[in-house]
Amino acid sequence: MKKLKLLGVIAIIFSIALVAFLRPVPVTEWWESASDSVKDFFSEQRQIFAPGPLFGPQEGEGLLTRSRVIEWTNIQRELAGLPALSENSKLNESASIKVDDMFEKQYFAHVSPSGDGAGELAGDVEYSFILIGENLALGNFGSDELLVDAWMDSPGHRENILKPGFTEIGVAVKRGEFEGRQTWLAVQHFAKPLSDCPQPQESLKAQIQANQTQLAEWDVELAERREDMENTHPKFGPIYESKRREYNELVERYNALSKATQAIIVQYNEQVNTFNACVKN
Repeated sequence: MKKLKLLGVIAIIFSIALVAFLRPVPVTEWWESASDSVKDFFSEQRQIFAPGPLFGPQEGEGLLTRSRVIEWTNIQRELAGLPALSENSKLNESASIKVDDMFEKQYFAHVSPSGDGAGELAGDVEYSFILIGENLALGNFGSDELLVDAWMDSPGHRENILKPGFTEIGVAVKRGEFEGRQTWLAVQHFAKPLSDCPQPQESLKAQIQANQTQLAEWDVELAERREDMENTHPKFGPIYESKRREYNELVERYNALSKATQAIIVQYNEQVNTFNACVKN
């Protein structure tokens, strides 16, 4: 199993308090600590399950079909109390690419001579996944049922067939010449698509970023206004009081936006936690 790590999205907490006189409450520097994880969020923690290829009988007759391989796979899941896998056209396509590539380049392995595995094939057909698995078989198995039975007798292949996290499947079977003899190659691609998990709203992240930019601008303005007041003499009278009033009005706006940003971040983090929980299941 190969893991493509997702940087975990950390919870972000602000401590905001309204200030009565001449003091803005700064927003915690959340973006510096979370920017990579937020920006790279949809590179999600992806897992690839690829047990060793299965070799079957060299001799024999029979016909393999995509529909029946899927049917017998789902029969095994039903016997185990698991929901059936839904056939996915993109996974059928990625499995077909794999079969053709193995015949063309005469290899039998999860990773091609060019370095591509199930994850790369899924990317080639624009299938976004959280989990993906691949079962391979080579030989003359006699029937779709016997092929699936052979996979079920192999612990790693059985694990893929019965993995609760998988929800979709694609299959390709093809007969051709491999190492000088006529034989079948079969590929199963199992997956849990990214769409299975509710994703955090991009609009919330955009609003957080916009608010952070505004708060940063106000930080600069408040510092300039405070310096101006400190250099104003005397510290009373209409001129000083006007500057103090304008400063405090900006402080109130700053603190109100800080509080609103805190609420948005709490909402966003709840969505992140829901997504992460879905990924782990």
